[in-house]
Amino acid sequence: MCGISGQLHFDPEYRVKESSLRSMTDKIIHRGPDDEGFYVNKNVGFGFRRLSIIDLHRGHQPLCNEDGSVWIVFNGEIYNYLELRKELISKGHVFKTNSDTETIVHLYEEYGSDCVKHLRGMFAFAIWDDHKKKIFCARDHFGIKPFYYHLSGQRFIFGSEIKAVLAAENVPRELDSRALDSFFTYLYVTDDLSIYRSVKKLRPSHTLEIGLIKGVPEIKFTRYWDIRFDPDESRSEGEWCEELDDLLSESVQMQMISDVPLGAFLSGGIDSSSVVALMSRHTDNPIKTFSIGFKEAAFNELEYARAVARKYGTEHHEQIVEPESIELLPRLIGAYDEPFADSSAIPTYYVSKFARQHVTVALSGDGGDELFAGYDTYPKLSNIYKYNFLPGKVNRRLWGLVHKCIPARVTGHGLSYLLSKDRRLAGAYLSAWNQLERKQLYKPDIWRQVSENPAEKFKETIIRQSASGDFLSRMQELDMRTFMVDDVLTKVDRASMMNSLEVRVPLLDHKLAELSFRIPSRLKYKDGELKYILKKTLEKSLPASVLTHKKQGFSMPLGLWFKGSLKEYVNDRLSSTGSRLAGHVNMDYVRKVVHDHETGMRSSHQKIWALLVLDAWLEQNRTSSLN
Repeated sequence: MCGISGQLHFDPEYRVKESSLRSMTDKIIHRGPDDEGFYVNKNVGFGFRRLSIIDLHRGHQPLCNEDGSVWIVFNGEIYNYLELRKELISKGHVFKTNSDTETIVHLYEEYGSDCVKHLRGMFAFAIWDDHKKKIFCARDHFGIKPFYYHLSGQRFIFGSEIKAVLAAENVPRELDSRALDSFFTYLYVTDDLSIYRSVKKLRPSHTLEIGLIKGVPEIKFTRYWDIRFDPDESRSEGEWCEELDDLLSESVQMQMISDVPLGAFLSGGIDSSSVVALMSRHTDNPIKTFSIGFKEAAFNELEYARAVARKYGTEHHEQIVEPESIELLPRLIGAYDEPFADSSAIPTYYVSKFARQHVTVALSGDGGDELFAGYDTYPKLSNIYKYNFLPGKVNRRLWGLVHKCIPARVTGHGLSYLLSKDRRLAGAYLSAWNQLERKQLYKPDIWRQVSENPAEKFKETIIRQSASGDFLSRMQELDMRTFMVDDVLTKVDRASMMNSLEVRVPLLDHKLAELSFRIPSRLKYKDGELKYILKKTLEKSLPASVLTHKKQGFSMPLGLWFKGSLKEYVNDRLSSTGSRLAGHVNMDYVRKVVHDHETGMRSSHQKIWALLVLDAWLEQNRTSSLN
C-alpha cells in the first residue's frame, strides 16, 4: 500500500521541480512511511511513498521498463500478478523485480490501455509513456483505492488524497456547493465530486488518458468494467452454493499473499466472520483477529466475534471505544480532507490502530452487504415499492403503517413522493437531510445554487439508467455505485492509512462480484432472510449465533452520548453565536435540531454529527467562499 502523486504540464517547455513533488508526497507520508521516490522528465513528474508489503527490498517506485520509456507509480495490490508474470515472461518480457508493480508495466507494454482488464486486485496508478507522450491512469473496479486529480487548461495534477493535489502550486480552493449539498444529503460527497471545485475523483472502473500533441492535450475517459446484474435461473441452490464457496475461498487465499504479518478485522457479523472462516482453510497458524466494542450493550457485538475466534482458535484482540473518542475528530478531518460524517470512521480508526500494533495487513468483510443483499433497508424499501401498484385509497391508508416500519430518514421525504417512482425512492434512500430540511438549514444564497439540481438527482439518475431487472438488484447496484465507494471504502482507506495499515477486501474481488450478479435475487433474500445464499454457503463454517444474529453494523451510540456525556460538547460547538457554521447555515435551525434531540422530540444524532464534522472541517481549512 502506498501514496502516489504526479504532475503533467501541457507546455513541453515547462520543467517540473522535484521540490514540488516532494511537497505533495510529504502530505501523504502516512500512506507510505518506509520509502520515497521521484521521477522527473521535463514537463512530467511522479512522486511516491511506500508501505512495504511484497518484495520488500526491490519494490521501490517510481519504476520503469527496461529502456526507461514507461514509468509507473502504483498504489494497491494485484493478487493475480504471479500468473500474469509467468504469461508475460513467456511472451519475452524481462523482469528485474518480483513486485506486482513491474507486472503492470509489462502488462501495459503488451496490451496498452486494455491492461486493466487483466488485473484482479485493488489499484490506483499512473503510467507515463514517453514514446507516446501520454499519461495513462486507472482506478480499480469498485474504487477500493482512491485517485484524485486537478485538470485545467495548462496541467494535470493527481494524488492519492486531496491534500496531495492541493500541495501543488496554485490549485484553487473554492468550495463546491454541489458537494456540500451531497454531504448534507448523504453524509459523504458522491460521484466524481470533492468539496473543492477544482479537485475531482477518477470514478471506479475507469481509466483516464491524456496525450500531448504539440502541447495540446487529448483527454479520454473510459469505463473498462461495469456492474451488470444478469440472474441465471437455470441453476439449483446447491450449485450456486458450491461455486460461491469455491470463489470465496479462492479470493481469500489470493489476498493472504504477503511478506509481512497479516490478520483480520472481526466484528462478529456474517461478512468478517466468513472471511476469518475462509482464511482458516489456508493457514495452519493462528489468525490474528481484531475487534472493537462499546460499553453500551445494544451496540456491542463482541460476544459474536468471540464465538468465531473460539471456533477457529484465533489470536484474538479486543478494545472498547469510549465517548472520549470524539476528541479524535480533528485528526479524522485532517485524514479525509473534506467533510465526511459516517461516525463509524471512529471505530474503524481504532480497530486499524489496534491491528497495526500487531500486523501490517488486515483482511476485512466490507462489500458483503452490497454483493449479497445484507442491508435491512432493502426489504422495507421493496415493500414500499410494491405499494406503488396498489389503488390510491389503499396506498394512503398505509401511510401510518409505513411510518412505523421504516427509518425516519426515508419517511421524512413524504410518502406520496416516494411511492410515485422507484427512482425517487432511490434518490431519497438513506439521506440524512431531506430537501425541505436542507432548505431550512442552508443560507438562502447556498440554497439558490443547489435547488435546481439537488443531490437526490444523482441517485435518481443511477436508478433510471440501471439495466437491472428487479428492485432488489437496483438497490444493490445503487449502493455499489454510491454508498460503498464514497462512504464504506473511503472510510476504510483513510482510517487504515492513518495508521499505515493495508486493508484488503476479498469480498470485492470482481470475479466474485460477477458471480454474485448472476445469482437470482430470490436466493439473496429468501423467506425473510437477508444474505441467504452467503449464509447457506458457509452455514457449516460459522457459529449458529453469528448466522442468526441481527445485523448491527459498526454504529456508535452517538444518540445516547449527545444526550449525556457529550451534551456540553455539542452545545459548545453548535449553539454559540461565533460558530464557524454561521457563514453557511441558519444557526437558529441548527439550535432547533440540537434541542429536539436533547429533549427526545426526535433522534437527530446523524444531523448533529454532520454539523460537528463541518464545523471542525471549516475550522481547519478556514475556507468560506462557495461557488
